[in-house]
Amino acid sequence: MEYTIQKKMENLKIFEATEFQNIKEIMYHSAKKYADKIAFVIKHKQAKEVKYENITYKRLLDDVNKLGTALYNMGLKGKRIAIIGKNRYEWAVAHLANLLGGIVSVPLDKDLQYEELESSLARSKADAIIFDEKQEEKIAELKSKNTTNLKEYICMSSLSGYRSVKELITIGENLIKEGNHEYENVKIDENIMSILLFTSGTTSASKAVMLSQKNIASNIYAMQCVEDIRSTDTNIAFLPFHHIFGSTCMIMMLASGVKTAFPDGLRYIKQNLNEYKVTIFVGVPVLVEAIYKAIMKEIDKQGKTKLIKAVVAISNVLRKVHIDLRRKLFKQVIDALGGELRFVISGGAPADAKIAKGFNDLGIKTAQGYGLSETSPVICAENEKVMKNGSVGVPMINDTIEIENPDENGIGEIKVKGPNVMLGYYEMPEITNEVLRDGWFYTGDLGYFDKKGILYITGRNKNMIVLKNGKKIFPEELETLVGRLELVEENMVFGMPDEKDKDDVKLAVKVVYNKEEAKEKYPEADEQELYKIVWNQIKSLNTSFPRYKHIQKLILTDEELIKTTTKKVKRQEEMKKIITAL
Repeated sequence: MEYTIQKKMENLKIFEATEFQNIKEIMYHSAKKYADKIAFVIKHKQAKEVKYENITYKRLLDDVNKLGTALYNMGLKGKRIAIIGKNRYEWAVAHLANLLGGIVSVPLDKDLQYEELESSLARSKADAIIFDEKQEEKIAELKSKNTTNLKEYICMSSLSGYRSVKELITIGENLIKEGNHEYENVKIDENIMSILLFTSGTTSASKAVMLSQKNIASNIYAMQCVEDIRSTDTNIAFLPFHHIFGSTCMIMMLASGVKTAFPDGLRYIKQNLNEYKVTIFVGVPVLVEAIYKAIMKEIDKQGKTKLIKAVVAISNVLRKVHIDLRRKLFKQVIDALGGELRFVISGGAPADAKIAKGFNDLGIKTAQGYGLSETSPVICAENEKVMKNGSVGVPMINDTIEIENPDENGIGEIKVKGPNVMLGYYEMPEITNEVLRDGWFYTGDLGYFDKKGILYITGRNKNMIVLKNGKKIFPEELETLVGRLELVEENMVFGMPDEKDKDDVKLAVKVVYNKEEAKEKYPEADEQELYKIVWNQIKSLNTSFPRYKHIQKLILTDEELIKTTTKKVKRQEEMKKIITAL
């Protein structure tokens, strides 16, 4: 199987791309090639007045070098700098200043509680922190307690009592004028730890992943070889930069000459897509599904659902004879999203194949990718030549993927080998040795290849439910189907101890219903009646499964499931909450 897949991979380079060894090489190349193009657009709001500031590629590199020079001058050469805050220009400049100067960058989740933040800073041995002003309260507590290694506290905006990024850029500019070029001239060792990244910890305490610049650069090159990313594109940075998918994609956009805008928040998705005429974005499935559902809701309100379905059917027939009229036929729908959106990349969690198909049917190309923090992150993705709904595509051109100990259906643990595989977990040699063996990284995910070498994910090893009779159930498969039911906003399928047989479990589902949709469709229904409506739909769904897969219990709530910032459900925490409430 490995040989067959490798041969397919060798033929898969679709676009020309330049391979760089580190992020410094990427940024200097982009600053030269796209010098006067816009790298970032920043929105400034003052009362009702809105202004836009365009940052060119040349200006971006200048700002990075100026900030980096100031950081060196503060004694932070060879040190570790943590970054915490929302996606914004200063975040990007800080991260790049770390990477281009050989400083270890420690991106942290802006939603961390104080204790988690304090622990992450202590564990990472960070020497300084660059923070968003919204973190001021936590930062003040850190300073007063002095329980970490932090010596410097730098704010992304002007804030009394702290140095700001803008102030340091000015200091760095003056130092460079005076002939200080130490930062600019530093050589990067692309093989050592450059990023220390805490995993989202959906089931246990977070691990700190050690990534090198070679890891990131190799993944950017692999993505550029197979995904249609153009220098004329406008991207919107929905994915949080502290997550490896977000920060790698941010640098990939810069490597490709793309313009990036920043969103105002989930509520303003449609507005922002229109405002910036977005052509491409990378998002987690929850976001992609929210956009699709908003489109479908609008179509339903206008009473055009049947018409759209009929036109989709005609369009799909025409495509079989190489006539593609989707962008014309569905112009009104695409115009509602700014009129320019052409490409959506979904990753970070399994996506519903129906949503991807829905977007593709409308003429908005949607590709599903798969990866982990430990693989910098992408190891597999769909592309122009390989698009199979429900799959995660084919291995990246510089990765080899195998299925370990496949069962009778070809399902086993996914393992990967390639230049994007992490150096290991920081100060966790035993756990590192569990997942890194003989050059292979064992993902903990289960999946299989079809005959064409296309990969399908069936679930997470640790989420798999094993019944007393040995039957295996992947909750993710059932969650996708339950998620399509009326009123269901989100759900989690799990095994609940069977009262009749303590050695067995029965399938249960916790459903979060959409309050707005419930009020709209069933204005008179109370929660008991809504329970009956959802339960009847689940019982109907059960009839399409083998008996051992039948869901036997429903928990209905309007309270959101506990999730990470990349919208993955924290199953163990949810289970504790469910068991406590019983």
